[in-house]
Amino acid sequence: MQLVVARIGRAHGIKGEVTVEVRTDEPELRLAPGAVLHTDPASTGPLTIETGRVHSGRLLLRFEGVRDRTGAEALRNTLLIADVDPDELPEDEDEYYDHQLMDLDVVTKDGVEVGRITEISHLPSQDLFIVERPDGSEVMIPFVEEIVTEIDLEEQRAVIDPPPGLIDDRAETASSRDEAETASSDGTASSRDENA
Repeated sequence: MQLVVARIGRAHGIKGEVTVEVRTDEPELRLAPGAVLHTDPASTGPLTIETGRVHSGRLLLRFEGVRDRTGAEALRNTLLIADVDPDELPEDEDEYYDHQLMDLDVVTKDGVEVGRITEISHLPSQDLFIVERPDGSEVMIPFVEEIVTEIDLEEQRAVIDPPPGLIDDRAETASSRDEAETASSDGTASSRDENA
């Protein structure tokens, strides 16, 4: 299986180095010297990493056969793609590759079906599951421990404990106005039906 591990940015200096936007949690493994990567567009590759270093917080790579700024600039916006064994797991037991999470069934801790993961969106602050509901609508679920309580790859499901309002339109909130509207004529508050 192939995974996008980086995108080449602008040239750095005059000796063929490029900046890269890292798209893997394991750059030391996927972007190490000697790694041979496929490319998109395919016509620019495959590329073999000759050297890598961090400069001002950015990863810089040099590829075999690319010796000047012009050659480096020609690679700009190329995606770097690594071959990964589909059965390979990340080192941290709480991490998953996107392909492992795609198409998992999403259910609440009470067993209520929410939908199926169709996309994973990687944002700077957190990752989101894009879940297609049975009616075709989509819901976004933050991939954080407080909400996604279990990933069961054997059962192909993700168990969630969503806060009110995350997966339904009826957040169970009470305001002073709501309480006033539910007060009965004798001045006592009536209870709300939780399923209303």
